[in-house]
Amino acid sequence: MTTEIRVPTLGESVTEATIGRWFKKTGDAVKADEPIVELETDKVTLEVNAPAAGVLAEITTKSGETVGVGALLGQIGEGVGTSAPKPAAAPAPTPAPTPAIQPPPPKIAAEAPSSSPAAGSPSPSPAAAKIAADRGLDPAEIDGSGKRGQVLKGDVLEFGARASSNSPSSNSTAVTAPSKPAAIPEPAAVPATEAKPADAPAAAPPPAPAPVAARAVAEPEREERIPMTRLRQTIARRLKDAQNTAAMLTTFNEVDMTEVMALRARYKDVFEKKHGSKLGFMGFFVKACVGALKDIPTVNAEIDGNDLVYKNYYHLGIAVGTEKGLVVPVVRDCDRLSLAGVEKTIADLGKRARDGQLKIDELQGGTFTITNGGIYGSLMSTPILNAPQSGILGMHKIQERPIAVAGKIEIRPMMYLALSYDHRIVDGKEAVTFLVRVKEALEDPARFLLDV
Repeated sequence: MTTEIRVPTLGESVTEATIGRWFKKTGDAVKADEPIVELETDKVTLEVNAPAAGVLAEITTKSGETVGVGALLGQIGEGVGTSAPKPAAAPAPTPAPTPAIQPPPPKIAAEAPSSSPAAGSPSPSPAAAKIAADRGLDPAEIDGSGKRGQVLKGDVLEFGARASSNSPSSNSTAVTAPSKPAAIPEPAAVPATEAKPADAPAAAPPPAPAPVAARAVAEPEREERIPMTRLRQTIARRLKDAQNTAAMLTTFNEVDMTEVMALRARYKDVFEKKHGSKLGFMGFFVKACVGALKDIPTVNAEIDGNDLVYKNYYHLGIAVGTEKGLVVPVVRDCDRLSLAGVEKTIADLGKRARDGQLKIDELQGGTFTITNGGIYGSLMSTPILNAPQSGILGMHKIQERPIAVAGKIEIRPMMYLALSYDHRIVDGKEAVTFLVRVKEALEDPARFLLDV
């Protein structure tokens, strides 16, 4: 009896996935609920677990193939590694090659020593064979520089250059020898010594191209072509759609992070001990954005056809960079969460995002997005909207800069903020006001902590 492995339900609006990799091979023993294959969807990467224990009897889909919901991936058969002995049977043929390899050495030893290198080397490359045939050269006489002594194009060119440089001296010797039969020893020696200096300048240029050709053949590949993952394809498509659809504009401001940094430094140890989560900067930005969204509701709205949809809930997406690309898990009902609740939720979502363990519904339903390029050192950027949302806030690197404070120059930790918004629904005045509200809340964090 066999148990089928099929593609599970992938989530709302997700109808197909790409086979990432198989964790097991045909014949491997598997345990019930053990991950056996990885699927990549438009939104997340998920693992399919074995529906039963047994042996992986068949794999019907290979890595890179696209499959739909319910498609057959493979089958699990009964047994406890019944196919395991198959790999062990592989060593059986190994004794056979041993006597088969032994006969050739005596034959080679019996033949002429000059033919042994040619017999052990592979056939010349097609380009080398063609050039050798055109020039009337024997590839067996040429020393190969390729793998296992294979004769390459450069080897033939170099050999031909050496042959052409030596041919004039041999011809001159052959001609002068009959012309002076009475003094064979002297003329044979004299032309030989005279021919070399005469031919030396002519012989120098031909070998020059040979190393170039050899390097061109031996040069490794300088490009690598790999298919885009389904996640990367989706990211590319959604970002380009956002640019093509929305009337996107970005406004900037800067915020003095002195108060937030002081508050964080003062309470971070106590906060972590009590709540079991580190006190970061993102929690402050989330609470500041919630307050600004309540004041400027168009930034929390979206366009649906000819309608404007205003949302009275605050589901903020937090962009997280992973090895496979950018994902945006959603922190739901941020207005109902405390600062500690926001930080704990962000930490949990971020960890599971990097481990590829997010669920589909945790990536859907956001009303506004925050992205932090400052962790990578970005000083300023213009973030792209996460459609169909109408606003996204870009955080950046905190950098000490001289600013004017009460008529005096002081060094303060400053951060540039960027708000990209859809100008079809958000006016410039509303966008600037929103960013000013965020700035004011961060420069005086007691305001949103006290809800004033």
